[in-house]
Amino acid sequence: QSATHLSHGIPYRPVRKYQNVQKLFVINNLYKSYCLSSRVVTFRVSILRQIIIEIINSDNKWRKNQQHSSLRTRWATSTSLTDALGRVVLAPMTRCRALNGIPQPALAEYYQQRSTHDGFLITEGTLVSNTAAGFPHVPGIYNEEQVEAWKKVVDAVHAKGAIIFCQLWHVGRASHQVYQPGGAPPISSTSKPISNRWRVLLPDGSYGIYPKPRALETYEILDVVEHYRRAASNAIRAGFDGIEIHGAHGYLIDQFLKDGINDRTDEYGGSIDNRCKFLLQVVKAVVAAIGAERVGVRISPAIDHLDATDSDPLGLGLAVIDRLNKLQVELGSKLTYLHVTQPRYTAYGQTESGRPGTEEEETHLIRAFRKAYQGTFICSGGFTRELGMQALAQDEADLISYGRLFISNPDLVMRFKINAPLNKYIRKTFYTQDPVVGYTDYPFLTKGGKDGLSRL
Repeated sequence: QSATHLSHGIPYRPVRKYQNVQKLFVINNLYKSYCLSSRVVTFRVSILRQIIIEIINSDNKWRKNQQHSSLRTRWATSTSLTDALGRVVLAPMTRCRALNGIPQPALAEYYQQRSTHDGFLITEGTLVSNTAAGFPHVPGIYNEEQVEAWKKVVDAVHAKGAIIFCQLWHVGRASHQVYQPGGAPPISSTSKPISNRWRVLLPDGSYGIYPKPRALETYEILDVVEHYRRAASNAIRAGFDGIEIHGAHGYLIDQFLKDGINDRTDEYGGSIDNRCKFLLQVVKAVVAAIGAERVGVRISPAIDHLDATDSDPLGLGLAVIDRLNKLQVELGSKLTYLHVTQPRYTAYGQTESGRPGTEEEETHLIRAFRKAYQGTFICSGGFTRELGMQALAQDEADLISYGRLFISNPDLVMRFKINAPLNKYIRKTFYTQDPVVGYTDYPFLTKGGKDGLSRL
């Protein structure tokens, strides 16, 4: 053996064995072992480090999946009052506190205040691109500075043991040139502007008329789909447990779905199948990027917000649900949930929709959607504690999301649990940039069940 080595001009010496490296690589030849340079050893140790990181990441992903699965099971089997109150969700609500599109420390406090162990939160609408804004100071998730800022918010929520999804949002025509790059007109499925019944909130706090949008060219639509995909990936990098695709309330995706808006003559207009195409492309792209188990979808077939009317809301909703059901079968995996906003009729003390209807019509609509969808079903829109409990008891939803009640009651779940009085929200503070007033200063209950100071 020594002679063999000497014939190559290399004296024979025992070779030190690197035990940590040998766990991954079996060294069968002493000569080859001897020739390993420190660079190769470093490379192999680097490979080992990468493998360990991958194992840790896989374990974290498994734990999150288990957490999602556990929550789904609890949602599906909840029967007691306590369990039912565990099915209260923070609905996404625009609050305009992310200065220049960057989540500020106040956002971390706001969301942590509303977090409970095993609670479920959905963020305010979060912009998927620099053309997506229609309100001042709303957060984005399309650049690195935004991703890094969101990490602190997510960490604050996770510290309380809650799950948080990021709602991906593009307002489409519900914007103004002041929010668009270069002062360009906002994009949409159509060139029809929103009527003067509605006003756009401008950065200086005044209200303006919605301008005429620019209808997207067919070839441009896949670029917008890519914006959603990239935003979803960014959300996961920021630590979010999943995302919700905002396909409701008259914003961009809804502008494709509703026949009262969509007047296209290409493959994205006309039939219900064509009008659903953009939403389905977004869902598929996002699912391919982060997995179906991390994706929720929100729709509002019967809401006429921002002129988003449809001649057949029931038919539209069932068509969307049918396509989502088929997609789930195709994927062999369910989406996290479907989130449906019901019409806010006068019966619920709300008159903002303006769409005429009755409580019976509303109940029929929601029950039809609930029955049709094969997965977890979230319902929102004007619910009180009692109406939410009733909807859960009658199996009209798996979860109920609350918006404005959560604004003024950060401990809403506890207040519901003991049937405590609720703080009244102050509407004029909804869309200001104050990081405290009307945002993080609403009082919590004290141990005696009375209102105390704002605190985490």
